[in-house]
Amino acid sequence: MAAPAGRRSPSRRRRDGNRGTMSEEGPDPESFAIERAEVRPGLELAYVREGVGGYPLLLVHGWPETMRIWWRNVRPLAEAGFEVVVPDLRGFGQSGLAPDGHYDMAASARDLYALVHDVLGHERCAACGGDYGGVVIQDLGLRFEGFVVRQVLFNTVLPILPEEYAAAGIEAQPPRRSRMASDYFMRQGRDADGLAAELDTAQKRRRYVAGMYGHRFWAAPGAFSEEDVDFMTEPFADAEKLRASFGLYESALGSRELSEAPRFFERNPVPTLALYGPEDHVIYPDFAERCEV
Repeated sequence: MAAPAGRRSPSRRRRDGNRGTMSEEGPDPESFAIERAEVRPGLELAYVREGVGGYPLLLVHGWPETMRIWWRNVRPLAEAGFEVVVPDLRGFGQSGLAPDGHYDMAASARDLYALVHDVLGHERCAACGGDYGGVVIQDLGLRFEGFVVRQVLFNTVLPILPEEYAAAGIEAQPPRRSRMASDYFMRQGRDADGLAAELDTAQKRRRYVAGMYGHRFWAAPGAFSEEDVDFMTEPFADAEKLRASFGLYESALGSRELSEAPRFFERNPVPTLALYGPEDHVIYPDFAERCEV
């Protein structure tokens, strides 16, 4: 596996698009300029950066999301004094497909370190991630000691600590409710090619992803407007990108080779604020107890 890229000069970055404003009718894809940087040989990440000069804050999306999930947060956080860095992970949105075929948390964590540290020149940062993004930033903080100084996790998976959880009386297996709500996880991880073949049109792909925003216990009814859903699903119309996004589930379930061992089976010393919705059907109902461990 290639090591993180060396420190990049400004000439290795490019910026696309215009600075705009949020549309009153709905999210505007041109609200922020998209920058691009090569973080590994043959791999470019697309990202938004606002509030340059503030304290670096890395925002990391999950699945089925892209950088767009943060669209309404970018400007307020920049105005609050942060340099907000919002990437598309490898294989997602406007970032490139992984030339090495890896879509696991370690590969993404190294990409983000290369972007924020090597390309943008930050020695440390704060990070916030939900869903898979929370998994990636936890690995990032452990893999590069001292780089992540604070982290916010919301509705994500916490470190897998079987002995510690058992000692606290927490079941190792998720409850039936969570397993039922996470059936997509198994399909995407065990039969990604079959699922991708079924989703053989842009409309089908977008409809599949839209289901995560409109039902399946993922969001309260009406939490996302039709305009929001249209905005969030547009990047997944691309067949290659949707198939690539399944790679993180294949990696988690052993169907795809890992780039290296994940840093996810140990206590994480990074000061952490953990947030979750108590009515979430995907996150385990004993999430609060796991946080205490």
